[in-house]
Amino acid sequence: MFLKSRWYSQRLGQEATLARWGTFGQPVLVLPTAGGDAEEIERFQMMKVLDPLLTAGRIKVYSCDSVGGRVWFNRIGSPAYRMKMQDQFHQYIREEVVPAIRMDCQSPDIPIWTTGASIGAFHAAALVCRYPDVFTKALPMSGTFNLMRFIEADHPTDDFRRASPLYFVPHLHGRHLELLQTRYIHIVTGEGKWESLKESWGLANVLGPKRIPNYVDSWGPKWDHDWVTWRAMLPKYLDEWTKPTTPQS
Repeated sequence: MFLKSRWYSQRLGQEATLARWGTFGQPVLVLPTAGGDAEEIERFQMMKVLDPLLTAGRIKVYSCDSVGGRVWFNRIGSPAYRMKMQDQFHQYIREEVVPAIRMDCQSPDIPIWTTGASIGAFHAAALVCRYPDVFTKALPMSGTFNLMRFIEADHPTDDFRRASPLYFVPHLHGRHLELLQTRYIHIVTGEGKWESLKESWGLANVLGPKRIPNYVDSWGPKWDHDWVTWRAMLPKYLDEWTKPTTPQS
């Protein structure tokens, strides 16, 4: 079942869309690529390959507009504004999208998984790291995690430091870190055209020293930075993660 809602967000300063596919199952929030919107995964046939899992009631898929990514890569406003919007985008997801998902699932505390490709991978990993009380597992695919190389600024602002795991994770401590150490981030990538294994290891090398469970999973040089790759990756891992457990005799 497909549903779509749209509302004005004060945090984003604009309207944004949240789409949903499925009726039952583990909620999975898909973060779009740089310029993508909530229905990007439908247009690129991702929902077709996820249909068996949706039909079986093993997952419910949600996706929202990539407001943060669009501002970043379309170079909207000043560098400081773009860095602020990354933080605002995460706050919008935590304070507006999460309650909408939980209301739709009729569960006030259901844990949510995240995934996404390219800059969507950045957001998927960042959300688990920032809000481990809500997000429990992430599958960042073909990730671009060092976003500072795409902006005409020498140093990140405090807003961006709050939004980027490469900057805030090394400083985590206390209850936040303890909770995050019970979560899991599976960093998967190809090594073909437009892919960068270095980006994935850059994130892993920040998570590892803080004892945050993670794994870098390379599919090798035959897999490019492309929807063909992501349509193969996402159903594979979601199938593995949601397989019914066989009761022991």
